[in-house]
Amino acid sequence: QVQLVESGGGLVQAGASLRLSCAASGRTFSSYHMGWFRQAPGKEREFVAAISKSGGGTAYADSVKGRFTISRANAKNTVYLQMNSLKPEDTAVYYCAADPSAGFPVRLYDYWGQGTQVTVSS
Repeated sequence: QVQLVESGGGLVQAGASLRLSCAASGRTFSSYHMGWFRQAPGKEREFVAAISKSGGGTAYADSVKGRFTISRANAKNTVYLQMNSLKPEDTAVYYCAADPSAGFPVRLYDYWGQGTQVTVSS
């Protein structure tokens, strides 16, 4: 099992940048594919980005391609989401997720963090 704790959210103006972090504890971090999801008020949770166990594979939602970058530091048990050129429509609670499945990208993640709020003002 793995425990996930997100941090780095906040209130920023449109065009600004934020970096989210997700610290993992428990079993070997490099055994998990990692993902970021978000949920805006009144909307369903949606996929944002994912990274494979080794970091060699990544995937992004079309809405964030070219603006967001996912990365991981297995030695630090941490996955990051660098968010640039933020827009008001990026406002949401951002969740980190982990899954030990063999295949990538992952369809269903087993473990979730509590989320961190990102608010982008216009």
